[in-house]
Amino acid sequence: MRYTGTIWRPPYEAASLLLEATAGCTHHKCKFCTLYNDLPFKFRMSPLEDIESDLREAQLLSTDPISMLTVRLRGMPRPEPARRAFLVGANPFVLKYDRLMTIADMTRRYIPSIKTIGCFARITDITHKSDEELADLHRAGYDGLTIGMETGDDEALRFMNKGYTASDIVKQCGRLDQAGIHYSFFYLAGISGAGRGKIGAEATAGVCNQLRPILIGVNMLTIYPESELYQEIQRGRWNAESEIEKYEEMRALLENLEIPAQFAALGASNAFQFQGTLPEDKKTLMAALDKIIAAGREDDLREYRRNLSHL
Repeated sequence: MRYTGTIWRPPYEAASLLLEATAGCTHHKCKFCTLYNDLPFKFRMSPLEDIESDLREAQLLSTDPISMLTVRLRGMPRPEPARRAFLVGANPFVLKYDRLMTIADMTRRYIPSIKTIGCFARITDITHKSDEELADLHRAGYDGLTIGMETGDDEALRFMNKGYTASDIVKQCGRLDQAGIHYSFFYLAGISGAGRGKIGAEATAGVCNQLRPILIGVNMLTIYPESELYQEIQRGRWNAESEIEKYEEMRALLENLEIPAQFAALGASNAFQFQGTLPEDKKTLMAALDKIIAAGREDDLREYRRNLSHL
């Protein structure tokens, strides 16, 4: 299987077949992001012949006699046929409709057990696809996109160079809802800056409440020296939230959410990891956050953040 640079995937895609359709990010301008700095290029599409070759290799995982013998000799369970593929890269959904359909057709041809295909997507990736194309992509298996919305705070989106506004999130994800394509949001606690956490959380809840995300996942902003945001802090143009403020922000987001969804904080950036279902687990989740906030262990949380070498 071909992979370029560090491969990022959401925690819930652990069992998916990871297939490289792109490498890098078409935008690559977010001030806080360093995820794709190890690549010598901004963005690259994988040649279709490489994708096909990888699918042939993946096909052998559950059919190749040598692989089956190795598994049996090691006392390991026989691998289950893959049910889902996840296209890796920062935003493979940017690919044109025809190419995405070709990848779906190819995937079904080589691994018929795969029923759905997910990937990371930017809000701007949706814009260039018609409603009919989105519906076709859903019928072809595209479902469960992961979208780094980051926040519904327009001031933060603008400062961080996200390239879209809160109204764009509502409009484009509303089109996904209409097409039947499910999606998860990643929210970035701390992105609004010191003193604005709750403002950002309330704005984000307002955006989410107009949509139907299946999951709202929270990550904590971690600022690395190689990021543009670090330079903005050195220039005195932006101040970071405290660790406790991030948890207060997360609580404000949770408190203001009025839609049914999964709510989770499972990434490495979270010193405390938890998840639950809204609205059933809302009180339990808020109680857990209240306990963290009341403990006030700012120094310990800052130490965790400082020792987080990479996300």
